[in-house]
Amino acid sequence: MAKQATQANQANQATQAIPSHLLKDRYWSPLLYLFTENPKLRQHANHIDLEEMSVNSFALLTASGPWSPSEKFMLYLALHLFNEEFAADKLHLSDMDRLDLKNKNLALKALQLRFA
Repeated sequence: MAKQATQANQANQATQAIPSHLLKDRYWSPLLYLFTENPKLRQHANHIDLEEMSVNSFALLTASGPWSPSEKFMLYLALHLFNEEFAADKLHLSDMDRLDLKNKNLALKALQLRFA
């Protein structure tokens, strides 16, 4: 439980320090949006280094092993919208059918941020 609290605290710190230019970037903004709005992703925001402007996709994919299919979809979508090479073989848009309404809306907003 203390580990979860520490991860949540790190995630909150990470999301509070997002530079405004990244929120306007078509690659960073959908990733950051999903990692701030989705509770499961927020717990793992410590794998995003805003200073280095890098994402540890390997650590995220490893951590997602026991996650539900809908949680994995949200991760795959976030990674793929950031860099089409990340999770390209894992993302299937038809899997959006597994999402609840809240996460479906988050996914649609992330797609809009990237492609609008």
